Amino acid sequence: MTGSSTGGVSETRGRKVIAVSACLLGEAVRYDGGDRRSAPVVALASEFRIVALCPEVELGMGVPRETIELTETEGGIRLLGSRSGRDWTAPMRGYARARIETLLAEGVAGFVLKSRSPSCGLRGVRVVELDGSMAARGRGLFAEELQRGWPEVPVEDEEGIADSTRRREFVERVRAVVLDTGKGHC
Repeated sequence: MTGSSTGGVSETRGRKVIAVSACLLGEAVRYDGGDRRSAPVVALASEFRIVALCPEVELGMGVPRETIELTETEGGIRLLGSRSGRDWTAPMRGYARARIETLLAEGVAGFVLKSRSPSCGLRGVRVVELDGSMAARGRGLFAEELQRGWPEVPVEDEEGIADSTRRREFVERVRAVVLDTGKGHC
């Protein structure tokens, strides 16, 4: 059902392929070695072929790892190690663009990402403000690159997949995707 290497992920027996945050599939890739398995997300395997994806692990952060957070700076929002202050912004953006291009070129027709994650969250990601307070106003950097560069690609999070209406709409959007693997996008 899952695999972290795509190795040619184009449609199999008429089923489209989606990329899914690995933690939602029950893979122990979170910062603390845990997962966030989501039964509604795992159930998508009855409709689609699934390719597992974990931007933080694939970028080389390892498991377990320091937590990362979106942090407002004078120069804009940065992705920083919460203890070390290590700046992951440029590496994550570069990785995200390259990985998304590869996945789309190999036939991925949609994405299901982990909500509120500093890498994958579509909305409401916690941002450390300049004054040290927190505000749920950000978007994870992988998700941001995906939505900025490929706005036509269907994307949802596990909360949306748990909602029957949003799940149905996501499935319909993925089924409607016409792949153009020669250009690497829909």
